[in-house]
Amino acid sequence: MRTRTKQHISNPELFKTQLLNWSQQFDEVVWLDSNDYHQTYTSYDAVLAVEALTVFQTDHYDAFNQFKEYQSSVNDWIFGYFSYDLKNDVEQLTSRNFDGLQFPELLFFQPKKLFFLKGNTLETYYLNVVANELDQDFKNIEAEAHVNENAKTSEDHHVKIKLRIHKDDYFKKINAVLAHIHRGDIYEANFCQEFYAEDTIINPIETYHKLNAISKPPFATFLKVYDKYLLSASPERYIKKEGSKITSQPIKGTAKRSTDKSEDKRLKQQLSEDIKERSENVMIVDLVRNDLSKTATKGSVVVEELCKVYTFDQVHQMISTVTSNVNGSTHPVDVIKTTFPMGSMTGAPKISAMKIIEDLEETKRGLYSGAVGYFSPDDDFDFNVVIRSILYNATNNYVSYSVGGAITAKSDPLKEYEECLVKAKAMREVLEN
Repeated sequence: MRTRTKQHISNPELFKTQLLNWSQQFDEVVWLDSNDYHQTYTSYDAVLAVEALTVFQTDHYDAFNQFKEYQSSVNDWIFGYFSYDLKNDVEQLTSRNFDGLQFPELLFFQPKKLFFLKGNTLETYYLNVVANELDQDFKNIEAEAHVNENAKTSEDHHVKIKLRIHKDDYFKKINAVLAHIHRGDIYEANFCQEFYAEDTIINPIETYHKLNAISKPPFATFLKVYDKYLLSASPERYIKKEGSKITSQPIKGTAKRSTDKSEDKRLKQQLSEDIKERSENVMIVDLVRNDLSKTATKGSVVVEELCKVYTFDQVHQMISTVTSNVNGSTHPVDVIKTTFPMGSMTGAPKISAMKIIEDLEETKRGLYSGAVGYFSPDDDFDFNVVIRSILYNATNNYVSYSVGGAITAKSDPLKEYEECLVKAKAMREVLEN
């Protein structure tokens, strides 16, 4: 049984920083922050899960079936991630590219301590609570400085970013994708490239705070599992289940921001009317509709919003919202399995696109373009898409971030390259400054 408490928080923004800094003492941490971004489907402003009672991790082999057993047997809150390479469990595919990060392919844990913040209300759920434990934790949380003063800054360690794929090779690879499209093998492929730094030490929590301050995205994540970290400024929801309703919100279409208001407005309007960007988005919406139909009750798949442009601190994004309903006998893990990996990070048709990008990309994606989130005891769930993210292996001293873009028949390789640099800007700034 979990001990539940509820209390008023007078300064939620300060409390969020204190809570996240306090969490760094634990080996297993998942922090999810909406940054007060207005969304239709928000459940909480911020969530923290720490300290594992049980852990489940595996490689891709039979991963979803094994995980389904774990999720059913625990029947509790569980937090963790699905890496992109679980595609090899869903389909007859492989991942043979270089992997400098070495994250487990699937990892979830059942946290002893849970914090849910909504407005000024904080709810906590503790497992196996001991006398005065909660009171003592709150004293320690409130004693945390606004910034983590004990953190050794990363400024002592110069981060030298390298490209896994250089510009000329990038153009060759994009032209190879375009050749597949013109042959009719695929309509669209999401091609990704890695930027990395070796022999590099960063301070994960400080780096996360900087990245989050620049971007303020609705699906920000700080994940720590032992020596491995994800620092994510993701703007994208992969999939959410609330009761019988499933919601997926793929992003396709990106435009840069401008500090000039009229220019920024023009860029936003330009994106909303861009035929190439709209066609990218519509192709993925069709794919998502098809994926959701595998578990949906008959006739329940609906496109609630098509190609709506949303504004974030760094970029404008074109987002669609696709929903469906499932009946009570559908296992929640099956909804993930039949939609994974998310179409916005693969292309269409999905299997052909995944084969082609596996051949052309130089890096195993791992947690990048996977998903982080949670399952509730009621079989609800919510997961983001791991993009705009820095990944760090503190044992190998290896830092990585990847960016990608959707390639269609109308793609211009130079414009695609420039879009990648726009998406990479925040991560690069945080690591190099």
